Amino acid sequence: MRVCASLPPLSSSMDYHRRRFSFSSLLYLLLLLFSNLFTFLLFSSSYSSSSSCSPCLPCSSSSSLSPPPSNVALPPEFVAFTSAQTLPFGHNRNMGSDTIYPPGGLACPLFPDDLAAFMSYPVNGSCPDDEPLSQRLLLRGCEPLPRRRCRPAAPSDPAPPLPFPASLWSLPPDRSIHWSPYSCKSFACLLNRRHSPSFDDCKDCFDILDGSRERGRWVKPSGNNPLDFSIDEVLAAADPLGSIRIGLDIGGGSGTFAVRMREHNVTVVSSTINLNGPFSSFMAARGVVPLYLSVSQRLPFFDNTLDLVHSMHVLSNWIPTTLLHFIFFDVYRVLRPGGLFWLDHFFFAEPQMAAYVSLIDSVGFGRVKWEVGRKLDRGTELGEMYLSALLQKPLKNSW
Repeated sequence: MRVCASLPPLSSSMDYHRRRFSFSSLLYLLLLLFSNLFTFLLFSSSYSSSSSCSPCLPCSSSSSLSPPPSNVALPPEFVAFTSAQTLPFGHNRNMGSDTIYPPGGLACPLFPDDLAAFMSYPVNGSCPDDEPLSQRLLLRGCEPLPRRRCRPAAPSDPAPPLPFPASLWSLPPDRSIHWSPYSCKSFACLLNRRHSPSFDDCKDCFDILDGSRERGRWVKPSGNNPLDFSIDEVLAAADPLGSIRIGLDIGGGSGTFAVRMREHNVTVVSSTINLNGPFSSFMAARGVVPLYLSVSQRLPFFDNTLDLVHSMHVLSNWIPTTLLHFIFFDVYRVLRPGGLFWLDHFFFAEPQMAAYVSLIDSVGFGRVKWEVGRKLDRGTELGEMYLSALLQKPLKNSW
């Protein structure tokens, strides 16, 4: 006996196939949409990451800033300073607003413990004696540091400043410095530090006495080292002569470059950080102006204003290449047309030379003087190099 399965009615069969077709179509459309979306995200992310790179050197590895954890409360004084504040006379047409937002560095809330310690003080009272903490915040990107409503630590019995011009080449009295943040507690200790095997930034630059290496910097060209430019030859390259009047020294150490330029009737302010030494206070005691800011911060000058920007050792390959590219363009921005950029002993590894040359040239400077030589202080096996260059912002078509 043959058993046959009964066929469904014709209308039921058509509904079954219609549902099967609809499901297949929907699945196909979903797959198509997903593949297009995936392709878009893939290419847009690769484009955005590549477009932020320096055109000359690979992008430095970096992670994007993340907001602080939502359960972390910001210090009340930080909130009080950075919160929107209404102008007492209403809308200000210069600002285009009736509200002002006092700035604190973007990265400040990323370090809530340090920020809380920095912003914890009695209002109208004394600030904590916390220079290392504030500098650590600044160097990690909390720049500008938020303002505080307290009085900073200072020497208990400060000495009056030495008169000009004796101050330029004299060690100030020890009691003119607040020493607590530093391992040395006197200038005698700082002078002896050059004999110590331990590492310290600018170990011998506090020695400004007769016969010291610091005393001879930039005074005359070295007969056997073309990397050592003199101030006289740089000023002679100005067009017209005498047009170098104001400038900036990035990473000014103890202020010797600014002092030498002052002796040439040129006013130079210097950026500096107090890396285990009272660089800012020492510079001020000599009678030149210190700017307390890191290499990451936008230069606090208007466009096309400075005659000269100088930097020795600081701008080099330890800085992430994209940040370095931004810095060079910021130097270009603040120089007037025809202004000079003195890149003094820029160091790098020999295989990096072509890439760094391309990066520098991409900014748009003209070469006035260009010298490359080997950096030998750590041995030849490292293959380190120096570049000293005198670069000029073009007089025309600077943009």
